[in-house]
Amino acid sequence: MMRATVYLEGQEYIALCDLLKLSGLAESGGQAKSWIAAGLVCRNGAVELRKTAKIRSGEIIEFDGNLLEVADGFDNGYAA
Repeated sequence: MMRATVYLEGQEYIALCDLLKLSGLAESGGQAKSWIAAGLVCRNGAVELRKTAKIRSGEIIEFDGNLLEVADGFDNGYAA
């Protein structure tokens, strides 16, 4: 189980499939898209079926017991 903060690094949003890949939960965009299509990914507590849903700061993504918090700002390379 992982709990992590993903920073938007100057972007307004990130596509859900890209977020899963960037975070390391999915090995590929295709794998992320198949999980989303299967209804395995939740956005703010509700199942999200849109593969390219725009995920913005303040949102919480859950998959397989893992929790990703999306935030504005940049990853400074230090663990919280």
